[in-house]
Amino acid sequence: MKYLIMNADSTLGEKVAQWLMQMTESQNIRVGISDAAKESFFKKLSIESSLVDYADIDSISSPLDETDVVVYLPNADDLSTSITHFELVLQSVKNVNATLIFVSFFADQEANPYLLSPFYAYALRRLAGTGIKYTVVKNSLFADPLISKLPSIIEDKEITYPLQNQSLSFITENDSAHAIAQVAMQKVMHGHGEHYLLTMERNYNMIELAYIMTRATEKSITYNPVTSKKFIEDNPKKQLIASLFQAARLGDLSQTSNDFRKLTGREPEELEHFLRNGYQISKLHALNL
Repeated sequence: MKYLIMNADSTLGEKVAQWLMQMTESQNIRVGISDAAKESFFKKLSIESSLVDYADIDSISSPLDETDVVVYLPNADDLSTSITHFELVLQSVKNVNATLIFVSFFADQEANPYLLSPFYAYALRRLAGTGIKYTVVKNSLFADPLISKLPSIIEDKEITYPLQNQSLSFITENDSAHAIAQVAMQKVMHGHGEHYLLTMERNYNMIELAYIMTRATEKSITYNPVTSKKFIEDNPKKQLIASLFQAARLGDLSQTSNDFRKLTGREPEELEHFLRNGYQISKLHALNL
């Protein structure tokens, strides 16, 4: 079996490749990247890389030769561009009769106000009517960005996200990559329209998150939410994040699932353990140790 990871420039793409290397030989893995600077990273792993222009179907099709499974990690930051790129990838995969594993995001409900929600909802409906072999893996919120936010949260001594009493579901990038690699490797898990949701075993409201951060950092942190209006006034250029918070306030980002355990045979990393380890490592890096 030959595997291609498209949009592998991201940290998630790198981790998926590293997990796949534990399951198959590196010569069975290829990656499509947009940033030439990433070539050296994959070269060290003995993984073949190809520069891909996702606006050009010939460029997309080039690394697909003799590929059995395509893992597509959309670089979703603009609605119309994301849909255009998705359509070109879809056509290219169909032309070579490969199986597509589409890595999505769980903010795809019909009434979800997240600005990129229409793309994820469109992709699901489009896949259902293509006739290709496909599987959808939906990520919840990545916990990893919380690590970089901890210093400012510690300084402020509070979380101010405008979510009120709603909860959020998380998964770490490493756990997501492990599950995606498992889906790609196991024929019984892909190619039949399956939908998987990757989350930790429970979700967290902001009071719980503040408590966990307090335990992980040994610094006092409370929850003191700003209003939605205040957040938008203070962050006029963060409309995408504001729309995500709006979705969270509706409860659209709180779903949980045990799919991760089904796919990997193990439990996902707990949030407190992840934050404590990440915080300690970040402190060591700050000291250049």
